[in-house]
Amino acid sequence: MQTEKQFPQIAALVPHAAPMLLLDRVISVDADKLCAQVAIVDDSLFLTGTGTGVGAWVGIEYMAQAIAAWAGYHAQQRGEAVRIGFLLGSRRYDASVPYFATGSTLHVEVEKLLQADNGLGSFACSIRDADSQQQLAQATISVFQPHDAGEFLQESPQ
Repeated sequence: MQTEKQFPQIAALVPHAAPMLLLDRVISVDADKLCAQVAIVDDSLFLTGTGTGVGAWVGIEYMAQAIAAWAGYHAQQRGEAVRIGFLLGSRRYDASVPYFATGSTLHVEVEKLLQADNGLGSFACSIRDADSQQQLAQATISVFQPHDAGEFLQESPQ
């Protein structure tokens, strides 16, 4: 895997704008895997009202954005533009904590299981505490990245 110094900014890889760009940076990437980092800080989006952390339900979005970063990185390597994709769903999302604690740093790891020519993909995903390496959440995420998102999103005639 390549080291983090060789990666573009996360905003160049994920087609999201602030404040919905939730990941901080890419740590490592190879042909099938990516690891991204997110720090849970006092002004993190989706922080609980008590400030104790970000609800573990947000982990699915962290995973989806890490998949988007993987796809964006590989698109750039091929000289292509970064394209939008769609989260279709998750199987067996399991979080061992109710929230990701304020002050913690998370590693969001995704590994490609399937990527079909029609744009469908499946990824094994996990979220670990960067310090303890304790697994905090895991899921299998299904995604779809159409070849032409504009055409795909266009409304059908009534």
